[in-house]
Amino acid sequence: MSDQNARQSQPQFEMQDPRAQYPAPPFPRQPQEAPGLASAMQPLPDHGEDSYVGLGRLRGRRALITGADSGIGRAVAIAFAREGADVALNYLPDEEQDAREVVALIEAEGRRAVALPGDITDEAFSRELVTRAVKELGGLDILVNNAGKQVTQPGIADITTEQFDLTFRTNVYAMFWITQEAVRHMGAGGSIINTTSIQAYRPSPTLLDYASTKAAIVAFTQALAQQLGEKGIRVNAVAPGPFWTPLQPSGGQTQEKVMEFGKETPFGRPGQPAELAAMYVFLASQESSYTSGSTLGATGGMVLF
Repeated sequence: MSDQNARQSQPQFEMQDPRAQYPAPPFPRQPQEAPGLASAMQPLPDHGEDSYVGLGRLRGRRALITGADSGIGRAVAIAFAREGADVALNYLPDEEQDAREVVALIEAEGRRAVALPGDITDEAFSRELVTRAVKELGGLDILVNNAGKQVTQPGIADITTEQFDLTFRTNVYAMFWITQEAVRHMGAGGSIINTTSIQAYRPSPTLLDYASTKAAIVAFTQALAQQLGEKGIRVNAVAPGPFWTPLQPSGGQTQEKVMEFGKETPFGRPGQPAELAAMYVFLASQESSYTSGSTLGATGGMVLF
């Protein structure tokens, strides 16, 4: 079956009510130790494993994705592979179980998967990560800075310096180190995509440090896009709303909020990672050749600005 015919036969491309397309709360209590595993979530997240159909938009491209074991990063890795890209995946060693599944899915598409576990809060590793990805893939065309840390706290007095530092090192410092190194290897036509959040625009009081990092990512994206425009490298961001990923039950939200997660959106449910993948594909592909310095939102109807 051709890609076009396969796409036409997939039910996810049929018009349907987005409110009922995926599970809505209430959800069961499901505490996990950070960083959490997708395989332990109830219901299981949809990363597009059985639904995403590629059309060759990224054929021959080489991509590095952080936080690629689960959640948004996993959905992006699957979509990129099905669009024809080879993918280097970064994740924490504790996430190996989920990462192995992603590697298998990429290889099933006949694409190369390079597993690069390690902690990006370490500057030396972050820079080495890019070097290893370039060596294994033979170059680098796409960078997706997606890995993130989120810990809910009731008030500013409850945020320790250790937590504040680790959130910034994961979400901002690592993005800076990895991007600084990646730019050395990227040429005209390259694409950098950063994962920010609706929290950059509508911060929750219990996510003070996390929201601050996501606002920094928006500014970083806009400034870097202006720097790299003269090199022909595009820089954009994606701002998810509440998405059903391991970040939430492993400390990103209280269990009470996990049970009602996504209920506050106009659609009344959280987003699934599969619902974001096409945004990253668009920003990575030549279809978005005149788009740089932009932030695309996927928020279930909540307004970003």
